[in-house]
Amino acid sequence: MVVVGGGIAGLAAAYFLRDADVTVLEGSPLLGGKLAVSDVAGVAVDSGAEALLARRPEGVELIRAVGLADQLGYPATTAARLWTRGRFRDLPRRQFLGVPADLDELERCQILSTEGLDRARKDAVLAATPRDGDVSVAAQVGARFGGEVVDRLADPLLGAVYAGRPDQLSFEATLPGLAEISRRHRSLADAAATALGPPAETPGQAVPAVFTTLFGGLGTLPGVLAAASRAVVRTRATVRSLARAGSGWRLTVGPASAPEAVDADAVVLALPARPASRLLSRVDRASSAAAALAEIEYASMAIVTLAYPAGAFPEPLRGSGYLVPAADGRAVKAVTFSTVKWPHLRGGGPRAREIEIVRCSVGRIGEEALLQRDDAELAALAARDLALATLVTGDPVDIRVTRWGGGLPQYTVGHLDRVSRIREGVALLPGLAVCGAAYDGIGIPACIASARLAADQIRAWLQRTRATERQ
Repeated sequence: MVVVGGGIAGLAAAYFLRDADVTVLEGSPLLGGKLAVSDVAGVAVDSGAEALLARRPEGVELIRAVGLADQLGYPATTAARLWTRGRFRDLPRRQFLGVPADLDELERCQILSTEGLDRARKDAVLAATPRDGDVSVAAQVGARFGGEVVDRLADPLLGAVYAGRPDQLSFEATLPGLAEISRRHRSLADAAATALGPPAETPGQAVPAVFTTLFGGLGTLPGVLAAASRAVVRTRATVRSLARAGSGWRLTVGPASAPEAVDADAVVLALPARPASRLLSRVDRASSAAAALAEIEYASMAIVTLAYPAGAFPEPLRGSGYLVPAADGRAVKAVTFSTVKWPHLRGGGPRAREIEIVRCSVGRIGEEALLQRDDAELAALAARDLALATLVTGDPVDIRVTRWGGGLPQYTVGHLDRVSRIREGVALLPGLAVCGAAYDGIGIPACIASARLAADQIRAWLQRTRATERQ
């Protein structure tokens, strides 16, 4: 069988199907997709995703299964702040991806104006907000708390995760747990409090780690996972077309000048939505799935990683970093203080204790013009924004600019319906499954979960087929 796509979802699917003969076809020169690592000032630092949710089991379980349990590292702090209107402000601890659960705490953080806070408190007394079908995050959160909560709290959180905008992103798809719980509460703050569970207020009470990474960077996982899958892995192997061939599939691989036919009894498409749509567009009975895949938009972004001498910051960096609301008009939307957040980076090279490494995230959907600037200009913009917030002086001693064009699927209003149409259409195609960030979550554990689902579907289909053949 063939897995098309060598990102985390494709490699996980190959691993879950390792009891069969699997070939992974990856069009780019390298495996891993948005998991990659390289040196900055002599320290190995992720250039893509830097952490995964530890509270979802799929990621940590897979890491342990491939023998990397002793490489798991945890952050020294996850206390991020907002930099807005010229100063740092604490993020409320009791918030669910920008939906406040404690309005008194929100007031103490001084994120909102007096008028904005007064409007937010009306959530406690307003009649229930009717919700017939999917709505945007801005529509639902704004109806309960007002526009300032959307702009000053929900926007920076969603921008950091999805590079998306609250007026476009689906409330049901981006906040599925909260969306479900909110149907049982009139107040959205009460729903968020229920979703978060009780606060850990007992002195000395251990708080489970929210995030984890690997000491060598999450970018080291793809190579280990590929080896553990026992699959034949081919890079620079772009799949140009897909067609039925008897009871199986035929894939056309490579350049048009020298095409190669690869036959497979089953195929997993672990691709972004648009390439998957193109492959399915000419497959009989796949038009509905192809059309739904084509509707999923993607945002581009860049990660600018800067290394400074430790003494360049007039005050020690505090917390894991900060977020910036789009309303502030800054190029940088999120900053991670990498050497503060991840203690293991301090031992990552001979200069690690002498430098501070900072990751600046640039780009939301609709900001393509910003991302068209060259690397030097993008790095200068990031450094300038960082200096305004932290007062860092001098130039960075090393710079890395990593671009993720079309890297983040947008779960816009109607996303769940689109995913249903995709899966219903794919179910009509024997021996085919899909997985990846386009469907049920963009985080690493969600991608791994989608890979396991695809592998289970392929395995069940093969078992049924072989049982029929034996009859």
